[in-house]
Amino acid sequence: MLDATRLATFRSVVANGTVQAAADQLRLTPSAVSQQVAALQKETGLTLLERVGRGVRPTPAGMTLAVASGDALRSLNRLTALVRDLREGKTGHLVIGHFASAGQAWMPDLVARISREFPDIMVQLVLTDIPGENLPTKPDIDVRIALAGEGIPVGMQRIALLEDPFVMCVHKSHPLARKRTPVPLADFAEDRFVANDVTGGSVHAIQSVAYAAAGFSPRTIVEANDHRVALAFVDRGIGISMLPGLAAGDLPPNVRIVQLADPVPHREIYALVRTAIAATPAARRVVELLHKHAAASQSGLASPAYR
Repeated sequence: MLDATRLATFRSVVANGTVQAAADQLRLTPSAVSQQVAALQKETGLTLLERVGRGVRPTPAGMTLAVASGDALRSLNRLTALVRDLREGKTGHLVIGHFASAGQAWMPDLVARISREFPDIMVQLVLTDIPGENLPTKPDIDVRIALAGEGIPVGMQRIALLEDPFVMCVHKSHPLARKRTPVPLADFAEDRFVANDVTGGSVHAIQSVAYAAAGFSPRTIVEANDHRVALAFVDRGIGISMLPGLAAGDLPPNVRIVQLADPVPHREIYALVRTAIAATPAARRVVELLHKHAAASQSGLASPAYR
C-alpha cells in the first residue's frame, strides 16, 4: 500500500513546482520533502520528477500518479475525520429506518430534534417495510414490526418499544361508532371493508390471523395501498378498516375509532440498533426519543378521548 504522507508531499511538490515551495507550504525542511519524494519513487519503482532549471516538473508517470491519488487522499481524509468523530462520540451520518405509520407519527419530530441537537450529523430516513425490496443503504437504527421466527441480525441489538393494538376505523354514522367499550371483532362480520395493506406486509398477516380467529373473512370492496388512503375511504362512508393504533392517530373528521375484543390483534414494535454506534450520544438520543414517542402513543391508545 502506498504511503499517504509521501503521496501528499509529492502532490505538493507538483503543485508548487519546487521542493522549497512545497517545504514552505508543508512546514517541513527541503531535505525532509526530498526524502519523502525519494522514498515514494523507490516505493513505486517509478521516476516521478525531473529537474527543469531551478525547479522540478512531474514525469508523465508522475503526473498520472499525482492526479489519480487526489480522490484517494480525499477519501482517506474523510475516513480520518470519521474516525475522529467516532472517537469523540459522533457518527457524522445516521441512517434511520422506519415503516410508514411510525414515519408519519414519530419521525418528523425525531429528525427535527436530532438535527437541532446534533447539527454536525446528517440524518437520513429510509422506508424499510416494502416487501422484497433490497435497501441500498442499511439503517444504523431501524424501527420495525416483529415477525414470527425472525432473529436479531449480527452486529445489531434489539430494543422493545411498543405493543400496538389494532382498532376498527368506522364512519361516524356507523352503529358502533359511539361504543365506549371494546367490541368483539366478529360483530363487524357483515360490514364492507377497506383493505389497507394490499402489499402483503406484516399488517396484512396480522389482520388475516385475526379475521380467521373471529370466524369470518372480510368482504373487501376497496383495496388501498396504505392507511392514509384507506382512511380517506372510511371518511366518505364507503367501508370500515382495521388499522394498528399508531396508524390511526391522525383521523379525518368523519372517522371514529372502536376498540376491539375477542381477539385483540396487535403488533410488536421494536428498534434494531447497530452495536458499533449504540453508545454514541446521537444514537442514545434517538433511542430515548423513540421510547418517549412510544410511551405517548401507548398513553393515547389508552385514553378515553381516543376511544
